[in-house]
Amino acid sequence: MSNPDGLLVDIAAMVESEHNNQMSLTVVVPGAVITGQLAPVALWWERVAEVLQSSEHLKPFAALFTPPPEGQPARPTHLHLHRARILQGKFGLPHTGGMYRIAIEDVSSWTVGDLSYSDT
Repeated sequence: MSNPDGLLVDIAAMVESEHNNQMSLTVVVPGAVITGQLAPVALWWERVAEVLQSSEHLKPFAALFTPPPEGQPARPTHLHLHRARILQGKFGLPHTGGMYRIAIEDVSSWTVGDLSYSDT
C-alpha cells in the first residue's frame, strides 16, 4: 500500500505504547498471508538477538538487534510479529512460528485474529 492504513498504524502504536504482545493479527503482503502476534519492537529485537546469540555462526549479528533507546516513539512503520507463520495451502510455516518484520506500507489487507490452518 502506498498509503499505509491509519487504523493498522494506530493498532501497532497501541501495542508499542502499552508494551502488549497479545494482539493477534493476520496480514496479506505481496506473495504471502502471515498470521501471528504483534509484539513491541523492543521485545521483538530482544528475541531475535537471543536466537542469533545462540548460534556460533550468527552470533556477530546479534549486536545489530540491540533494542532501540526508550523515548517518545515515532509512528510505527513496521509490524513486528512473533509466533508468526506464513500460511501456504493447508500448512503454516514454520510450524513452530517465527519472527517477522513487515513494512506496514506493504500490507494490502489485514484482519484481527490468528488464522488457523489444518494439518489434515
